[in-house]
Amino acid sequence: MAIDYLDRIPNNVGLGDSRALQRALEHWQPGFLDWWREMGPEGFQAADVYLRTAVAVDAEGWAQFGTVRMPDYRWGIFLAEPTPDRRIGFGDNYGEPVWQQVPGEHRANLRRLIVTQGDTEPASVEQSRRLGQTCPSLYDLRNLFQVNVEEGRHLCAMVYLLHGYFGRDGREEAEELLARHSGDPDKPRILGTFNQPIEDWLSFFMFTYFTDRDGRYQLKCLAESAFDPLARSCRFMLTEEAHHMFVGASGITRIVRRALEIMREEGSDDPARVREAGAIDLPSLQRYMNFWFSSSLDLFGAEVSSNAALYFANGLKGRPDEAQFDDHRAQDEVWPIERPDGMGGVTTEEVPLRNAINEVTRGAYLKDCDIGVQRWNRLIADAGHDFRFRLPSPRFNRAIGVWAGAHTDPDGNPIDAATWAARRDRWLPSTADRAFVQSLMQRVVEPGRTAAWIAPPERGINHLPTGYEYVRLN
Repeated sequence: MAIDYLDRIPNNVGLGDSRALQRALEHWQPGFLDWWREMGPEGFQAADVYLRTAVAVDAEGWAQFGTVRMPDYRWGIFLAEPTPDRRIGFGDNYGEPVWQQVPGEHRANLRRLIVTQGDTEPASVEQSRRLGQTCPSLYDLRNLFQVNVEEGRHLCAMVYLLHGYFGRDGREEAEELLARHSGDPDKPRILGTFNQPIEDWLSFFMFTYFTDRDGRYQLKCLAESAFDPLARSCRFMLTEEAHHMFVGASGITRIVRRALEIMREEGSDDPARVREAGAIDLPSLQRYMNFWFSSSLDLFGAEVSSNAALYFANGLKGRPDEAQFDDHRAQDEVWPIERPDGMGGVTTEEVPLRNAINEVTRGAYLKDCDIGVQRWNRLIADAGHDFRFRLPSPRFNRAIGVWAGAHTDPDGNPIDAATWAARRDRWLPSTADRAFVQSLMQRVVEPGRTAAWIAPPERGINHLPTGYEYVRLN
């Protein structure tokens, strides 16, 4: 379905047919634009940016490219096309028709899920708002802004659901989504990872690879929801989320390539030599990977969760790609959960599968993350080096779940607090690591040029050359 661009808020949800809802959203929109100008990309509001904008939601084409100033970007509300006779795909109500309205008994839990998802969208914009000041190229600057505007549109999608289906409570929650800010000591974002500042481009690429990948899995779970407007909204958001993960995967690949170039030129894999030559060494990349992967694992929630069981049973939030499973009720199955035994070891217990839904999803996410890791390892092996990246154990550096506060090494072996304190900087970015990476962050905005710490992109955007002026600074 084509997007209706005649409305003040572009949409394919028939917003013009509900004047009260349209007025409510138009009342919210100026606050959103004020938030964007205050908390969005700092110093680039007047820049002309080559951006992708949704114009359709069907498979034939859902985006157009053009140059626009970000405050003028056409944010809108787009839902994937409805599936005829769609049925609930899991839980106690398996096989029944999906809901077009919110059942009263599920109102609070659905609102909580939508608010939590919605809160992550503006948070990631706020986390990276100053990052453009140190961009390694115009290509990367444009990709940052594309991620930013799409996160802004995803916020609009969640706000539409809150306004359209949750009355006064929803409107109040929509206002709060603009009142909370990433890292604010008084009103922080809901999830801890989204209060972590993203102060360098290595962190941004790690965030878009690992944390946006978590976002993909959360959207896949919500896309299974029996509440059809939520499911359709998330299905469309997934089409945009793929680009965010591409930004992370390609960015890390280019950093690895540059490190390998330096290692070849220097004839050495000594991390100090690589740093002296102005690139990021592979062990430092591993430490950043350890941090962002373990932080993103926490976003799935606790390994054993009564809330996850409730959401699944009631059809609110499923497993990613639910159709791949044989048993969609999951009433009689169990799942093994590893936990500390309190004596320096590990024990395993079996819990009802519904209570382990978070862990099932986390396991699928882990396998997905490892695809990129193995791709980077092939680059290293092809260059003739023995170093290999590894994802740390899911037990490592956890702040949520059964392993929260339990010290382990990256292989998941329990260790005492003294050993953790002594070795932490071997496994996670140290103050010196962060200072070094920050020292490389020098702004490069000449078309076709790329900072020396990262390899140039292999191809441009939408068939344009890599040296295209993707951002015109005014």
